[in-house]
Amino acid sequence: MNTTAITFLAFLSMFIVIGVLSVVKSRNTTEDYLIASRNVHPLLASLSAAATNTSGYMFIGLIGFTYEFGLSSIWVTIGWITGDYLMWLYLYKKIRKQSEAVQAQTVPAFLGTGSDYTNIPIIKTAGIVTIVLLAVYSSAQLNAGGKALHVLFGWDYSTGAIIGAVIVFMYCVAGGIRASIWTDVTQAMVMLVSMSLLLGIAMYHTGGFFSLFSKLEKIDPALMTLFPENLAFGPTLYVLGWFAAGIGVIGQPHMQIRTMAISSSDQMKKARRAYFSWYVPFSAASVLVGLYSRIMIPDTAAFDPELALPMLSLELMPAIFVGLILAGLFAATMSTADSQILSCGAALTQDIAPKLGDSRFKTKLGTLFITAFALGFALYGPKSVFALVTISWSALGAGLGPLMILRALKKQVSSATAILMIMSGIATVLIWRYRFEYTSYIYEILPGIIAGFCVYYASITIKQIRQAA
Repeated sequence: MNTTAITFLAFLSMFIVIGVLSVVKSRNTTEDYLIASRNVHPLLASLSAAATNTSGYMFIGLIGFTYEFGLSSIWVTIGWITGDYLMWLYLYKKIRKQSEAVQAQTVPAFLGTGSDYTNIPIIKTAGIVTIVLLAVYSSAQLNAGGKALHVLFGWDYSTGAIIGAVIVFMYCVAGGIRASIWTDVTQAMVMLVSMSLLLGIAMYHTGGFFSLFSKLEKIDPALMTLFPENLAFGPTLYVLGWFAAGIGVIGQPHMQIRTMAISSSDQMKKARRAYFSWYVPFSAASVLVGLYSRIMIPDTAAFDPELALPMLSLELMPAIFVGLILAGLFAATMSTADSQILSCGAALTQDIAPKLGDSRFKTKLGTLFITAFALGFALYGPKSVFALVTISWSALGAGLGPLMILRALKKQVSSATAILMIMSGIATVLIWRYRFEYTSYIYEILPGIIAGFCVYYASITIKQIRQAA
């Protein structure tokens, strides 16, 4: 076995051991399995959220996107971070406090439960949406892991996806969300070190930061444009689309469960600072690595841009560091896949079929079922990580995001209005992408969120007209 493989397997073993060791802190209750008894240190919760948000999307998807489109990809990161920051600043403390008040252990339960009501149709609808879309999302992470092992060992993509699914299931069953958070924190450190190391070596080999842009322009002047060409609706709406992607974080159940698990709502400022202290530099490094990879790896018809990072590491780095880079990549995929699979399992056993969630054992069986479903989609569904992540993210953000915002603001929404909001948001996302094919002009989550709020305000207007009559 070569040095690269040994390094990779050593880090992989470390993640598994840490996940399994979390069982020493776990309690034999469903609440602990799903939400870690709402007693997670803000630093751990925030780093876990950052690693989960990053995922294979950045290591594979965003770097591939930057390789293909150049400097204009910065708006994905700038818009995303800005929207995400506003949600952390104004709403997450409210979500933490209110979710504890109603004892909600899942996002669907939070959406459908108030201090004096339980809205079963909202809970079940949100649960179904969570299961379907997060399972697709987690399959993208397994695909990203498969691509990493394809480059490392020459294995078929499916082999890496299967290995990733087995590992994720192992430590999810051992410690639930606590295991996910513990391993996420370790993975976050590996991810940041590996990405920074690759960026530094790439800068060294290409003549430093200031030569980057001139070399990109020589390859293709279009790589140096601030905005993609031929934007049908202009650059402002293009940027707002990615800003809406950041707002869409509030509609991601696997992200919000970490907000709900923080030990106290008063710790939210500390958590926010830790989150962005990690997330901003990592995002910037990812974009820069994508740009450097465009200089160093020729663009050919046979080349998959989503393999840019592992290919660049193989070209530039000693074997031991290649193992570290690919461990960071695989860590990114697992840090998100485990969170999504747990959230799907929770939706199944707590929101859709509560009888399955009356014990910790049955809840684990739900996790197994979801893992198998996600793996099946990874093996037989689309292989593009960026496409799978962006469509799943936008559908969840547009479907559940507006309701989460209203719920955080203590606005009660009727069953019919809530379900129509969810369906209209998701439908708008799908139509925008697949019928009109406008995604390259405006990321579909923006019109999807607008559609959800239009339904809400239309329902208020109709109600007021009826009362006046």
